[in-house]
Amino acid sequence: MQVTQLEWIITLGVTIAVLLFDVIVIGRRPHEPSKRETAGYLTLYIGLAVAFGLWTWFYHGSQFGLEFFAGWLTEYSLSVDNLFIFLIIMASFKVPKKYQQQALLVGIILALIFRGIFIALGAVAINQFSWVFYLFGAFLVYTAFNLVRDTDHDDDAENLVVRFARSHLKLTDEWDGLKLWIKDNGKRLMTPMFLVIVALGTTDLLFALDSIPAIYGLTQEPYLVFTANVFALMGLRQLYFLLGDLLKRLVYLSQGLAFILAFIGVKLLLHALHENELPFINGGEHVPVPEIPTLASLGVIVVTLVITTAASLYKTRVHDVKKDAEKESLDSA
Repeated sequence: MQVTQLEWIITLGVTIAVLLFDVIVIGRRPHEPSKRETAGYLTLYIGLAVAFGLWTWFYHGSQFGLEFFAGWLTEYSLSVDNLFIFLIIMASFKVPKKYQQQALLVGIILALIFRGIFIALGAVAINQFSWVFYLFGAFLVYTAFNLVRDTDHDDDAENLVVRFARSHLKLTDEWDGLKLWIKDNGKRLMTPMFLVIVALGTTDLLFALDSIPAIYGLTQEPYLVFTANVFALMGLRQLYFLLGDLLKRLVYLSQGLAFILAFIGVKLLLHALHENELPFINGGEHVPVPEIPTLASLGVIVVTLVITTAASLYKTRVHDVKKDAEKESLDSA
């Protein structure tokens, strides 16, 4: 894929402009956004992603267009799972509604920074060492296994870094707007917002470790990896407020994501065998194994997400109906 310097400059410029717009215009004052506001901005961001994918399709070729859409959908679905943990963090620290927008914005900016770093490191590793695909593939299969085992994420808010901060820093339980620390009798005390940012940042770091190998299993183009991540993070804050409690209804989301990650992990391992240069595997020669085409990968991702969402909503709907019936039975008794 031939990406000109001008394309990179425009892409980075638009990314910075969108972030500034989010900070200066949308987040100029702490408030809980309305459904209309969040739906409008979310539609805009998704429209931009689709338009970029179509531009890539017609300007750079259908193959790269497919790779972008597959990568974007995968990163977007992982970001929704990230949102669920954000929801747990906000609830655990009892973040006031009017401050959640700014906290989420910081979390998204940190996610973009961490992913940018890992994208660059991943590109260098792939160019220098073909065997890195073995590591990426094995890591994704391992991540998928852990995701199936831990579907509720109940303890994700209080991770090791947050617990370290609680035990080694002087904290106050009082909120003071968006301030990370305040001074009380000459002593600097960290506010609950500081712990929230720490929790969001460490969560972003862990998700970057999962998401970058996943998208490199769908495309090896750093430009597409970067743009897919940028578009997946755009509107994430609006999606958080738009979905709200609906996130809790996606009870099979972790299982669906685990299947997608395992699928991409197997795809990476097959690609690694196809490109094999390790002397202790097939004498350092390429292994003639089939590779999974991008169109098939996109189909698997879309079908998995549709089935996961439909099954989740059906289960929670049946559960709600059963719960209402039991309540009516108790009331009539």
